[in-house]
Amino acid sequence: LTDAEVDVAVDFTHPDVVMDDIRWCVRHAIHIVVGTTGLTPADLDEIRALIEEEGNESNVFVAPNFAIGAVLASHLASLAAPWFDTSEIIEFHHDGKVDAPSCTAMHTAERLAEASADRAPDPTQVAVLEGSRGGLGPSGIRVHAVRMRGMVASQEVVLGTTGQTLTLRHDTIDRSSFMPGVLLAVRSVADRPGVTVGLDALLGL
Repeated sequence: LTDAEVDVAVDFTHPDVVMDDIRWCVRHAIHIVVGTTGLTPADLDEIRALIEEEGNESNVFVAPNFAIGAVLASHLASLAAPWFDTSEIIEFHHDGKVDAPSCTAMHTAERLAEASADRAPDPTQVAVLEGSRGGLGPSGIRVHAVRMRGMVASQEVVLGTTGQTLTLRHDTIDRSSFMPGVLLAVRSVADRPGVTVGLDALLGL
């Protein structure tokens, strides 16, 4: 990469190695666009500190999802959240995905929680199967992860209030759907100092 004088690297690897790749790029003043899932808030804090330590010559762009439709669906769900008492997220991925829930689902849950913290309590008193109500996300939002052979990636946000429900669903049918978002990030990362998380910022959302 250094011999080729690369400006931007793109990382779609594995949670076990992605931080090593980011550290290397920052230390060698190469911008990096990251689509690998599993980065934690502590990881992002470490990256910010490393960028500052190295003199801010490398920018890092991290996106939970590069499908523009998925980003728009999360945004639309956040707009609807204040008008509904309950909301839950169901995400579907292929059976090769090693983490659950997906970063997209967690990012969506965070956006819903930011949009509205006022939601009805969970009425469940008896869990016949442990975990049947899904994972407990920000502000009590339940997140359900499905791992299914034959899937690529899909997400449903289901919002409900008295007498009505609203379902927002995005389906990734082919991985080619990620490329417009990846190219947008590659073309933008040099102009966004530090760490940027999510395509939302590039879409003006």
